[in-house]
Amino acid sequence: MITRTPRYFPPAAAWLLATWVLIGSWAAVPSAVAQTDSAGQPGAVTSPQGPANSGPVTDQEPIPTKDMWSIVKEGGPLMIPIAVCSFILLAFVFERTVSLRRGRVIPRPFVKRFLKQLREGELDRQRALALCQDSRSPVAEVFAGAVRKWGRPAVEVEQAIIDSGERVTNGLRRYLRVINGVATVSPLLGLLGTVVGMIRAFNNIATADALGRPELLAKGISEALLTTAAGLTVAIPALIFYLFFVSRVDRLIIDIDAMGQEVVNAISAEQLQDKPQRAPKPRRDSRRGAAA
Repeated sequence: MITRTPRYFPPAAAWLLATWVLIGSWAAVPSAVAQTDSAGQPGAVTSPQGPANSGPVTDQEPIPTKDMWSIVKEGGPLMIPIAVCSFILLAFVFERTVSLRRGRVIPRPFVKRFLKQLREGELDRQRALALCQDSRSPVAEVFAGAVRKWGRPAVEVEQAIIDSGERVTNGLRRYLRVINGVATVSPLLGLLGTVVGMIRAFNNIATADALGRPELLAKGISEALLTTAAGLTVAIPALIFYLFFVSRVDRLIIDIDAMGQEVVNAISAEQLQDKPQRAPKPRRDSRRGAAA
């Protein structure tokens, strides 16, 4: 029985790395926006109504862009699930990036040595199975499924490879649905925030003389814009990463299938009957150097 492939990148490390990157991005992005917005911008915004609305209306921007925490606060309660989605996205992207490395899924030294020894007839069933169990990689799991049908007709060996390949494919596609879910849910949350913000803005119009005082509309409109921007900011990278990982899994599965066909050609009953049996190498006495 083949043991599962060990996790070279623990999930806890992925969550910690995601937290560090997320906090760093929250600190860096607003500062960059502030540098572009600060040039030539007055410190106070005066009302266009003149003396009727005395003094400055506000000392801050209606839509905050200098402090990430104020952006989240002004974006309304729906900014919290969008931030959670961004955190989940980063964690699973880090985990899949490490887990889907070609050197981990298809280790080249193992595959090259294993196929070469099969072609040259240097392996029997027990030794080949032991090599697959020692490798513990996804491609070794597929090879092991074929080795268990050693000496059977080619149809049975191919079916064993198909069954093992389906299990390996499910493992390689792990967590991809989560990334796809983030890409789907995030813009919907942003759209919901937009609707809530616009409802708040229209309520202000209905309950106060907001047409003459735009500052009363700023909160609802800013909430609508911020949630929409946040949802799209999370959804677009999530969709890109999802398509990238799906493409990588497909390429890996195609390569594993091609290598599995080489195993079928080496250990099926039809090939073993036509292949001449190699005589075992003679062992030599360590004391006399003669053949045992």
